[in-house]
Amino acid sequence: MADQADIGVFGLAVMGANLARNAARHGFGVAVYNRNHARTDELIAEHGGEGRFFPATGIPDFIARIKKPRPILIMVKAGAPVDQVIDELMPHLEPGDIIIDGGNSLFADTARRYETCEAKKIRFVGMGVSGGEEGALEGPSMMPGGDREAWDRVAPMLLKMAAQVDGVPCCTYVGPKGAGHFVKMVHNGIEYADMQLIAEAYDLMKSVYGLDAAAMAEIFQAWKQGDLDSYLIEITAAVLRKTDSTGKPLVDAILDEAEQKGTGRWTAQNALELGVPLTAITEAVYARVLSANRAMRITLAKKTPQPKPPTLRPEKAAIEAIRDALYASKIIAYAQGFEQMSIASAQFKWGLRLGDLATIWRGGCIIRARFLDRIKEAYGRDAKLANLLLDDYFLDAVVKAESAWRQVIALAVANGVPTPAFSSALAYYDGLRRARGPANLLQGLRDYFGAHTYRRLDKEGGFHTRWSQDGAEVKV
Repeated sequence: MADQADIGVFGLAVMGANLARNAARHGFGVAVYNRNHARTDELIAEHGGEGRFFPATGIPDFIARIKKPRPILIMVKAGAPVDQVIDELMPHLEPGDIIIDGGNSLFADTARRYETCEAKKIRFVGMGVSGGEEGALEGPSMMPGGDREAWDRVAPMLLKMAAQVDGVPCCTYVGPKGAGHFVKMVHNGIEYADMQLIAEAYDLMKSVYGLDAAAMAEIFQAWKQGDLDSYLIEITAAVLRKTDSTGKPLVDAILDEAEQKGTGRWTAQNALELGVPLTAITEAVYARVLSANRAMRITLAKKTPQPKPPTLRPEKAAIEAIRDALYASKIIAYAQGFEQMSIASAQFKWGLRLGDLATIWRGGCIIRARFLDRIKEAYGRDAKLANLLLDDYFLDAVVKAESAWRQVIALAVANGVPTPAFSSALAYYDGLRRARGPANLLQGLRDYFGAHTYRRLDKEGGFHTRWSQDGAEVKV
């Protein structure tokens, strides 16, 4: 075939179609295929003039239209559908061809698929893509991991398709096997925490100070001019400003049940397996689960005393305190997420470059923010930084916000406003900065009922006390 595509896209729902258009707009030939051929026809009819598209109606035709070694981007729902597509493609592929999973797959599944493909001499890339439908079209943040030679083959395309910040593409090779999807998973977990913290700030301003949506929109817009400058703060102002057909704020008419697709839950589960105290992200996941129990919430709201209507005036200092609490809690959430990636990198021998990850998250993705430049700088000062709180910039920021942070949480507790992410972030900070905590008692209790032993401050080795026998301490 004289003219062939540079890449194939299998799956033309919104994300797949927009990534195909993105590639075509950058001058690459794109073979496109969808099981429902109407989607393919619709893409070509509406956007065929944007570049060189090679529509296909069957898998053999789709494969034949791509230059060897063939890179094929799969954009289907995570889980079994990905395996089904790989099984469908495999009989038509040749050694050296490349499968790229661009969905939100669990990193362990990606590692398994990598090994399956490697055994058949097919290169596999698991690539996290962040930015939603707009980012997919205009330039997302992309986190590819897996076969390094496959990355070398597709890098010229992906680097052009990615968002650009200061001339730097928001895309880099992350690491082997499931590293790319792991990083995307943690990215999404941080996104959960970021959004929950914003929601808690909104709840405080509404429930304690009685501010309406329009007033809060102006506050969030002002916050965007400072350290909190981010895409999520920007769109929070936009959501609060939006009115519906009645002329009233749309946000006040939206059902208060938050949905989730699983990546936040995966992040929390993995943190437990790695032994990382991922409190802010985990509380954000729990908050969504609790929000879904609306019937129970309504029942208890009728049966329990409710806080009195707000009587406090929203003084400027009070709003600034909420801002400071939000910023300090945000630092904690990112510190926990980056620590999780650091520990996973060591355990799985991925060699993650955390500064590079902060760099590629600065544009295109949902958590893009000015704040990420500071994280990049922190890892520039110390590439092996174990926790962002060990960097002077972030520690100083948290210390400066600490007083306001405590005041805001006390205010929330006094007024019956739940702030699980704010509160857990502060508890984490308080626990981490204590040279000696109460876990000595925990270990004593464990030794009492289960003979789990303990270590002492003044002696080497492990010990056990025969609590219910003669009370003697023995070295083990």
